[in-house]
Amino acid sequence: MISTESKICTVLRILLLGACCVNHLELVDGLAYAPNFITKIISRSTGQNPVGLVDIIPTTTNDDATIEARNIAPEESGEAGIDLDRSTTGPITTRFPPEPNGYLHLGHAKAVSFNFAVARMFPPDGRCNMRLDDTNPTKEDKEYVDSILEDVRWVQSGMEPFTNPPLQDSEKQENVGPWGGPVHKTSDYFDEIYNCAVALIKSGDAYVDSLSAEEMKEYRGTLTEPGKDSPYKGRSVDENLDLFEKMKAGIFKDGEHLVRAKIDMASPNLNLRDPALFRIKHASHPATGDKWCIYPMYDFSHPIADAIEGVTHSLCTLEFEDHRPLYDWTLDKLIAMELLVSRPRQIEFSRLNLMYTILSKRKLIQLVEGKHVNGWDDPRMPSLSGLRRRGVPPEALRLFCERVGISKVDSVIDVVELENCVREVMDETSKRAFAILCPLKVTIKNWQGSTIEDFEAPCHPKLEEMGKRAVPFGKHVYIERSDFFDLDGPEGEANGGKIPKGFKRLLPEGMVRLRYTYVIKCDEVLRDPETNEPTELMCTLYPETRAGVTTESIGRVKGIIQWVEAKTGIKCKINQYDRLFKAEEPGKVSGDFLDDLNPDSLEVFKNAIVEPSAAMEALNLLAGIRAQKREGSSLEPLYHSRLAYQFERSGYFALDPSSTGLDNIVFNRVVTLRDTWSRGPKKTKVEDSNKRNRGGDKAQGRGDKKNDSVIEDARRVAVRAATILEANPHPDADSLIVCKVNCSEEEVEPRTVIAGLGGKIPIEDLVGRKVACVTNLKPARVRGIESTAMLLVAFDKNSGGDEKTELLDIPESIANGELLSFEGKEMSDPDAMMKSKGALKAFDRFKGNLKVNENREVVYADEGKQFRLMTRSGPAQVSTLKDASIQ
Repeated sequence: MISTESKICTVLRILLLGACCVNHLELVDGLAYAPNFITKIISRSTGQNPVGLVDIIPTTTNDDATIEARNIAPEESGEAGIDLDRSTTGPITTRFPPEPNGYLHLGHAKAVSFNFAVARMFPPDGRCNMRLDDTNPTKEDKEYVDSILEDVRWVQSGMEPFTNPPLQDSEKQENVGPWGGPVHKTSDYFDEIYNCAVALIKSGDAYVDSLSAEEMKEYRGTLTEPGKDSPYKGRSVDENLDLFEKMKAGIFKDGEHLVRAKIDMASPNLNLRDPALFRIKHASHPATGDKWCIYPMYDFSHPIADAIEGVTHSLCTLEFEDHRPLYDWTLDKLIAMELLVSRPRQIEFSRLNLMYTILSKRKLIQLVEGKHVNGWDDPRMPSLSGLRRRGVPPEALRLFCERVGISKVDSVIDVVELENCVREVMDETSKRAFAILCPLKVTIKNWQGSTIEDFEAPCHPKLEEMGKRAVPFGKHVYIERSDFFDLDGPEGEANGGKIPKGFKRLLPEGMVRLRYTYVIKCDEVLRDPETNEPTELMCTLYPETRAGVTTESIGRVKGIIQWVEAKTGIKCKINQYDRLFKAEEPGKVSGDFLDDLNPDSLEVFKNAIVEPSAAMEALNLLAGIRAQKREGSSLEPLYHSRLAYQFERSGYFALDPSSTGLDNIVFNRVVTLRDTWSRGPKKTKVEDSNKRNRGGDKAQGRGDKKNDSVIEDARRVAVRAATILEANPHPDADSLIVCKVNCSEEEVEPRTVIAGLGGKIPIEDLVGRKVACVTNLKPARVRGIESTAMLLVAFDKNSGGDEKTELLDIPESIANGELLSFEGKEMSDPDAMMKSKGALKAFDRFKGNLKVNENREVVYADEGKQFRLMTRSGPAQVSTLKDASIQ
């Protein structure tokens, strides 16, 4: 479930999403399914008010990047020319009608989510139908049918299904799903659609044409020139009926004749230039067999099927906007003949477009057939089956679709928005576990025998209800190879014998804490005689440091790393996936999208080690999936990706369907802990390790005057989300409060912060509060107590009388330790510690330019511009203060 705070934060993200759209395309109402033009049309035409929408409070700002939420004018929303007094009767009914000729992708997820969401906005009888538009038998297959239904079940999993009567024994199991009623198919209505075509011929509104395809194209005209009537348009009703009957009987060949509507060959809308209604296609149909050799066109069958099913609102993407007049023409004619009763309304909205992603069916087929990916369910594919296999939670997909919103304006959304939704959901729902991707063996020299000691660790640092897990510890453990920097080996030589800047983990002769357990010291490095690479570390353990204890003799050890005990750890395979394309618009530069494939989109770790609790849960889930398959279809099927973890300091991972048992466990990386991509080319691994400065390339770094000085100063400061665990008065100063603050999930001990909040904010209001902390300042003693971080606080000196003080509001969904950034600026590594004179001057400038604007947002003011301080769920704000200072 998504927290209330997360839902509120979706409103704030309207400004952030606007900045992510290509060419700054305008966003309109619809974020978080706020009132949008579609819900307004439905409400105005039915008199029913939608429920469950998020209110958006319009705000204004002088910042050109901020887009004010606004209402949509009728001509923008598609309401112009629509009779809004036309009554709509019956329950609000939408539908999702894909063609069963391919696999669903991210664009379909938006359609599924919104159609189901709209139906739920109008309880108690609102419903969404599931319909397969199976009018083209040569391209349809049962494999696609099964895949589509499974995808829709998955996208809607966890949501309350529409009320359906229990299945009878004779009904198909495919009808089990979250939709209203059974699965519908356009082929269910072939007889009715045929009768509608006969009626239109009898009324003189349709005819049988015998032009060839080339002749039809010639007669159709162009966008600037009208078409001309077919010489067969004047056929009598009897001749047309006779020809149509012979078409049905299979007397004619494919393409020899077709039925067309009589509308207007001079219409500026090409869709009204006598469109085709029925064509001949001698092909067996998956559902009807050989009963038919003529099949209706989509534009003709679509409104008829909608009306038969009682659909009230047919929600389509914008490419169908020019088809709406034909949709209405068909309904007008057939309702007047009393062949149809209900009148659905077609409404269009923009389709989903994403950076670093292709959604073209033709190009996706090219990827699969060219073996550039491993099938349609490859976790790098934007197909829903691929996203499901990768481990993307359906809740994250729905949250993303809500945040993208519904509008009439085409835009391109940065894929980072989807990734952020995945992180947000998985952070709240995923257990934590240790997994070592590239193991390096550590032997504890002073550990007695083969004794195994269990340590208790939380399954989730913020959710006690998830419980605790036992983590075994013993003489031999594995650590990540990257957590040991080999100063005396090849990597040390390559770095000039210097320790990498900011490296706080294990070094030869150095100390590090193994998370939840002890401090160890590396005494000796055993090496491969040929490569000189380390193969084993011989270490000493300090028993007095057990479970986070800090001793005076050793002091505080900064580095904390994860580990897995060697004997009880389970070997597994980890597929580390990344984006499939390295360019925002694949193929834009070269003309071939394949040129922009990311060569680093998959890295496989075949010898990874995972802690035993994760392996046991994998076995339990596999057993549950096998049992469910034996029982048949379920409304809430078990998916392998349901088992997901945050492998600490590595990312979010989910179980892969190829897992079979203890000797074959496979995890897929779903998403990194933080966004590792920046606008422009992604750094290679070599570049990333060599360029450890704050801004990447010097040409784009602190010395580049073209970049605002926010990069010069503000990006050197580590402002992180944190939670106040304890707060007490300072023993020697009434104006000071001593706080224990969790500044990072990677730190065993909370930090001590001395804050001048005594008498300004009640102590009871501080405990449990999510705040913003500066975490890379040099520790300072304040009245005898060392302070190791700084709270950011807003204050108003102009309020008169007592100074008014407020802490920054950070959403609860933001993880402790998450680095906050400034809007529109690439995130870069801050200073490890700001202690030099230059660094302290930079911090003073940073603090002097930090303020609260008139919209209660925390901003960095630089040369007349304002850069908002951003979390991944929206801007950092304060409760009431405006135009205030930050200290």
